[in-house]
Amino acid sequence: MFPHPSLAEEDGLLAVGGDLTPERLLLAYENGIFPWYNAGDPILWWSPDPRCVLFPGKFKHSKSLRQSIRREHYEFSMNTAFDEVIEACSSASDRKHRLTWLTGEMKAAYKHLHRLNYAWSVETWCLGELAGGLYGVKSGSVFSGESMFYYQRDASKAALNYLCENAASLGIKMIDVQQSTKHLLSLGAEEIPRSEFLEMLK
Repeated sequence: MFPHPSLAEEDGLLAVGGDLTPERLLLAYENGIFPWYNAGDPILWWSPDPRCVLFPGKFKHSKSLRQSIRREHYEFSMNTAFDEVIEACSSASDRKHRLTWLTGEMKAAYKHLHRLNYAWSVETWCLGELAGGLYGVKSGSVFSGESMFYYQRDASKAALNYLCENAASLGIKMIDVQQSTKHLLSLGAEEIPRSEFLEMLK
């Protein structure tokens, strides 16, 4: 069991320790909690306030994104290259932050969730090569986005666009992007109080 998210510290840290079994991970996502920690640290569980979410119908399709999709002849798929996507996300995080939060333990846990059909990936392809993508966890009608990567221009945004365009048929009403960044806000994400987010999860 986890403490109630309202007990989280100001920065969103809620609990320390535990494991990454499918049962614990799914319980966490069902209660608006997610793991995030660096290699060598104990497992840290978070529930920030406010929460950053993206409602699929509010995704901002920029002119440049539409041009990139047409120009690069991007094609899309789901759950055809999950392992490749999470490994690419790990490499991208490592290059950017030096210490990646996608540890071997984390990757193994999400690959296990994928085999159980809870962790999903979206892939962007260009001429048969993986150009970008994202992965996350589907819990009820919420998709919790975990990480994105791109090798070619706008390929990760194109994958998110594809997910939003197909959200209704996939049973997704809300995409939890967890913590806000200028980039996510520019794509249509918004901050809502944690209490409101938790009510929506119910």
